[in-house]
Order: sequence, then C-alpha cells, then structure tokens
Amino acid sequence: MSGSKVAFIGLGVMGYPMAGHLAVAGHDVTVYNRTTAKADQWVGEHKGRSAPTPAEAAKNAAFVFMCVGNDADLRAVSLGDGGVLAGMSEGAILIDHTTVSAGLARELDGAARSKGVGFLDAPVSGGQAGAVNGALTIMVGGHKASFDQALPVMDCYAKRVRLMGEAGAGQLTKAVNQICIAGVLQGLAEGLNFAQAAGLDADAVVDVISQGAAQSWQMDNRAATMAKGEFEFGFAVDWMRKDLAIALNAGRDMGASLPLTALVDQFYADVQAKGGQRWDTSSLITRLR
Repeated sequence: MSGSKVAFIGLGVMGYPMAGHLAVAGHDVTVYNRTTAKADQWVGEHKGRSAPTPAEAAKNAAFVFMCVGNDADLRAVSLGDGGVLAGMSEGAILIDHTTVSAGLARELDGAARSKGVGFLDAPVSGGQAGAVNGALTIMVGGHKASFDQALPVMDCYAKRVRLMGEAGAGQLTKAVNQICIAGVLQGLAEGLNFAQAAGLDADAVVDVISQGAAQSWQMDNRAATMAKGEFEFGFAVDWMRKDLAIALNAGRDMGASLPLTALVDQFYADVQAKGGQRWDTSSLITRLR
C-alpha cells in the first residue's frame, strides 16, 4: 500500500526513522513533534510536511501514528482540542506505538469509537536499530478490521506484526516482552560477572555458551559491550523502569505474581542512583562490580 495520507506524532529515536520509512514507501506524511526543530529536520530530510498541533497533523489523514514517551504524553497528543482525535475524520485509524498502560489503551479505544475512528494499541520491540532498519516487532490490540487496513502501512517498518486481541492486548503483550528481557539481562549480568571473577575470557565464554541453551538476543547483542563496561547502545534505564512499572501495576491488578520483575526493577533503581538513567538496560552489571 502506497500513497495514503498519514500523520506521525512524535519524532524521537523510534518515531523519526519510522516516519521516514513511511515517506520512503510513498505515503504522504505530515509530522508533529513537540520540539519543532526536530520536525523541521525531518521535513528537510524526507520532504514531507509538519503541522503546529497534533490535530492539524491528523486532519484528513487515513492513518495517524503516535510514538511518544508515556501515559501523560499520549493523553496530551490524543485528547482535547489540540489532540489528534479532534482532527481525525470518521473512518480513519489511530495507531499508538507508545508503550503505555492497557487501561489507557482501552480509554483511547473508547474515545476513538465515539468519533467513528478505529484504534490500535501497537507497542513495538526491536529498539532504535529495529526502527532504523525497518525490522520492528509490533504487538497489536484492537479490532481485526482496523488491523487489516493498517497492516500494509505498518509493514513499512516491521518484520513481524501480530494481532493479539482486543484493545489493550498489545500493551499487555509488550509487558510480557519487558518482563522477559529484565530477567534475561539480570542472568546475563550475573553470568558475565561470574566469568570475569573466575578469571575466564568473557568473550570466549559467550562464544561457546551462545551456541547452546543459554543463547539469547541480549547475549548476542549486548554481552561484549557489557563485559567492556560500555552502555550507550540501546534502550535507556529510565524507559525500562517506566515499562516495568506498567507491568508490575498490571500484575497487581490481575493477581499475577512478578517477584523477579520487582527485584530487577529495584536493581535498575540502583543503576539510576549511580547516574545511569540514560545508560542502556545492559548496565545492570554495574551493580555487581
């Protein structure tokens, strides 16, 4: 699908390249970013247009995409006189790529329905590299009819897109993703620290165990930099704690026990206290040294 009129709200490290893929695919893209200099930079690079408000960006768009920071940011760009829903037309589809609570996803679904707009909560995994390379995994909640319409457009920057259920299901699936990553990274941090304390060559250890059952994406992509004490390559600790809070709150509401997730969340708080708010999530190993 090419040539659709689309809007993209939020040009951070993820949104900027995602919006770029839409432009490269031939879509007519209008962007909005809170910092106008970033929107101007994107327009200069991709020849699209920028708008002064989310509502203006969304006007007459068939698909509106959002990728912002947290629940408060998402409310600000979605609702109210200047929000995207104020500018969207009946029959358009709103796709939210922000990682937020499932409760907010359901709230936005209801607000969208009241205007005759489709809504998909569609958080992503794959990090900045996945966004740049057009290889994100997208977990989607919402109606199948809206999903089927939006899928060819999301395919511009995805390697895997799957409908997980009704509104909120995408966000709950993303929580599972973050729970699993947190546990894997803590295990990898302890394993590498153990190897170094034992006087082993950490790179050699990883080379051999990554060929067996211990293998993971985190081992393949973060072990070498963790061993060197380099933490500028991925998802920031501040954002991981935001995501883990979403998971922990949902777990409490559902009665799902998350003891390891709660523990690793506190380990990340220790990393923040060390000044590592913007270090990537592999910086868990710094607590052990």
